[in-house]
Parts: sequence; C-alpha cells; structure tokens
Amino acid sequence: MEAARPPRRPSAQLTFDKVAAVYDDFMGRWTRLYLPALRRAAALTPGQRILDLATGTGEAALMAAEAAAPAGVILGADISLAMLRGAKAKLGARPIRLAAMDAQALACRDAVFDAVISQLGLMFVPDPLAGLRECRRVLRPGGRLAALVWSTADRVAWFGALAEELTRHLPARRTEILQGVTLGAPGRLARLLGDAGFAEVSVTTETQSFVFESFDAYWGHIESGAIRAGLLLRELPEDARRAVKDGVRARLAPFASRGRLVMPTEALVASARR
Repeated sequence: MEAARPPRRPSAQLTFDKVAAVYDDFMGRWTRLYLPALRRAAALTPGQRILDLATGTGEAALMAAEAAAPAGVILGADISLAMLRGAKAKLGARPIRLAAMDAQALACRDAVFDAVISQLGLMFVPDPLAGLRECRRVLRPGGRLAALVWSTADRVAWFGALAEELTRHLPARRTEILQGVTLGAPGRLARLLGDAGFAEVSVTTETQSFVFESFDAYWGHIESGAIRAGLLLRELPEDARRAVKDGVRARLAPFASRGRLVMPTEALVASARR
C-alpha cells in the first residue's frame, strides 16, 4: 500500500474537524449498528487488504481488521486530521494504518486493495463520482466495494426534522445542510456506481432505531456540535435557535414512546465489483 505518487493537495470540501471530539458520543454510538450490514456487503474475508475510505474515528476500520484477521492489512483514509487522531487512539496493536487523503485523489497504487469500504462518508465527497472512480482504480480486478449512505431526509427522522427547521432560517445554506442525504434519492447511488465502471451493482436498505431517553437528551447532542448541521445553530440568534428547537420537537413528536424518542433510521447499503 505504498503511495505511488505524492499526496495531492486536498480539494476544497467539508470536513468533520469541528465535530471530531464529540462524534463518538452521538453519531458513532448509532452508526456502529450498521457495521454488520457493511461487512456483509463487502464480503470481507481473512487475509484481505482493505481500504476504509472516510474512516472517521475508525469504527469501520476496526471491523475490517477483525474480519481480515489474522493476516489482513487495513488502511483507514480520511481528509480530517482531527478524526484520524480519534481513530489512532483506538487502534492499539491492530494492523491498521491511517493516512490523510482526499477521496477524489487517493495516494495509492492501482489495483492494490481486495476491498474498499466506506461507512457514511461518500455523500460528503464533493464529487462522489470522482471518488467512486478512485475506489475502482485502487481495487484489484474482481475486488469489491461496499458503501453505506443515509437514505432520504424523511427516512432519517433525527436529521430530517433538524434540516427542515434549519433550512427555514438559513435558506441560502440548504445545499450544505442537506449534504448528508444527497445520495439517498432513489436510484442515484446505483447510477453513480454504474457510471464509475462498477459491475454487479446492488443497493439495499438497512434500518436501525436511534433511541434517546428524552427529546432534551437528543437536543443536547445537537447543541454539542455532534453533527455538523447542529453547528449551524450557533450562527442563529437566540430567538431563532429557540424556534428551531420548538419546530424540531413538534416534528419528532410522532416518535415519542413513553418519554423516549425512538426513531427508525434508514441507510442504503451498496455493493459492487470491479
């Protein structure tokens, strides 16, 4: 997995630097639930060389290391140094390397990986088609890609409710706010995989429930900056922040159950072969 060329300067894109410190307290806690589906889609086996693209704090890389043990080798790549620092703290002696890379210009040789996985990162690549073409380039012939992305906003209630309310107050930021669900539109992910040159394309759904002890518990995570959309709250005046909170509370009322919030959350799980 030696670099075939010097890493290119990362393209201008959004990163998770500002949420890295609290990512595992909220998002990491729930996204771990989807790892078994990602593992199945990638058909990971012992001894493989695996790239975890947009590794974040390393949860998917750890899963890949377990699947590829004892002789597998994992590379976790992310554009955010802050997220990579969070991943590094978890690795111990596992055979996982970490590297800062732009998904649209991977500093890896052609045909070096048996599998590429990406958990909830592809939708944040500015040009996801370019990212998928890079994934195909670094896969060996017959190698498999597996990627997990959020579905449409209405099927990701904990996010969709917040996004709708924020968009009311920040209409000029709509594209930024909704970026996390940009690959959820029916058929879009499959088309991108086909356009990138992949074969045997399959996209299925995986639903898990996000559960919070109360609305206030959920909102505390949002205000902490645990997701990037929540950071936008800090740009609003106090009265607008209260209005967003009240609006989200009303939108999430149907998910209340004995004081808790139980929100089914749908992801798309794609698999394809080079």
